[in-house]
Amino acid sequence: MAQKLWEKNVQVDQEVDTFTVGKDREMDLYLAKYDVLGSMAHITMLESIGLLTKEELTILLAELKNIYAVADCGRFVIEEGVEDVHSQVELMLTRSLGDTGKKIHSGRSRNDQVLLDLKLFTRAQIQEIVELVSDLFEVLISQSNRYKDVLLPGYTHLQIAMPSSFGLWFGAYAESLTDDLQMMQAAYKVCNRNPLGSAAGYGSSFPLRRQMTTDLLGFDSLDYNVVYAQMGRGKMERTVAFAMAGIAATLSKLAFDACMFNSQNFGFIKLPDQFTTGSSIMPHKKNPDVFELTRAKCNKLQGLPQQITLISNNLPSGYFRDLQIIKEVFLPSFDELKDCLRMVTHMMREVKVNEQILDDDKYALLFSVEEVNRLVLEGMPFRDAYKQVGLNIEAGKFVPVKKVHHTHEGSIGNLCNDQISALMQNIMDGFAFNRVNEAEQQLLS
Repeated sequence: MAQKLWEKNVQVDQEVDTFTVGKDREMDLYLAKYDVLGSMAHITMLESIGLLTKEELTILLAELKNIYAVADCGRFVIEEGVEDVHSQVELMLTRSLGDTGKKIHSGRSRNDQVLLDLKLFTRAQIQEIVELVSDLFEVLISQSNRYKDVLLPGYTHLQIAMPSSFGLWFGAYAESLTDDLQMMQAAYKVCNRNPLGSAAGYGSSFPLRRQMTTDLLGFDSLDYNVVYAQMGRGKMERTVAFAMAGIAATLSKLAFDACMFNSQNFGFIKLPDQFTTGSSIMPHKKNPDVFELTRAKCNKLQGLPQQITLISNNLPSGYFRDLQIIKEVFLPSFDELKDCLRMVTHMMREVKVNEQILDDDKYALLFSVEEVNRLVLEGMPFRDAYKQVGLNIEAGKFVPVKKVHHTHEGSIGNLCNDQISALMQNIMDGFAFNRVNEAEQQLLS
């Protein structure tokens, strides 16, 4: 059995070992290539302060690049008896390079190593999510422009209210995503700060160059205070989870709309056949299972910040093993959100719109406010116009004019989609992913 990094002469009871390791080895596979990337920056810094020779750095970097390539293509394995990803990487280096491989841990603890891995992993996942949100945004804006003149009922209290349009419906969800990404950008900035060098939370007696590793890894800045760097574990994940929950809430609401609008009682849209499933007993059924599962998955994701809060909210400063459990709920959540984003994007691109909804007389009362406003424009006081139209409706004399003329910003006739797109572009530019990508490529080249 491989020895643990922290083990001396006494081995841990097997049952205790199984309990304490838990799902950590499984979760650490998410972090493997980021652990290698962090080690590359760390040893580059160690060489600069004389803890490694140039020759040792050269052979260590070459071997770490090999391990990175293995992890990047999904072939990295944590062997039986090896505690975690950090132990596995060090074991692989030691097998290849002997005692030189044992030198990479100087000046750091597994605490700041895990912190770093989580931040590198999370910022990469955020970039993928942001790109997928951008894809969905473009589809929604495109559909909003395409169907801008097609009216549909607007509802309040699930009662027929006023005319809306597919331009407004698609565009509303597009604009919602801009606010979601504004939140995600704030979370990204919390994430993109370097904890490396905080060690176990109290720094190191080695003359570490923390700004150097910050630059090598493309971070915006350090987590300066070493105690705060450790206190940030759990906080970073919770902050990012709140931003993910915002995106999930938008998707969940859209999924509910789509399920309802697709039902025969509404008949506003038709989902693509490939995104529906049949019934085992009713041959006519085409169930919106993909959207229903999206709704459930996204509602589950909205509980993620509370899960993280409940794991970490009663811990004082310093490291505690409780934090390990956060990985189990946090790391897999990105794949779930990305899957939902891909599905919703496909469905919104292929959805078919009913362009004759308001031909049905049951929607006649949608136009009552339009009639009130018409009378007001002719000079009648609003309260009088409201009463007259109301009495006509009660007497069955209301005859709708099924046309709308809305011109103000954000209305049916003036969607402001160009402005919404400009807002999204401004938010996208604010992430500055290029800086991070270039730093990582430089380190790997």
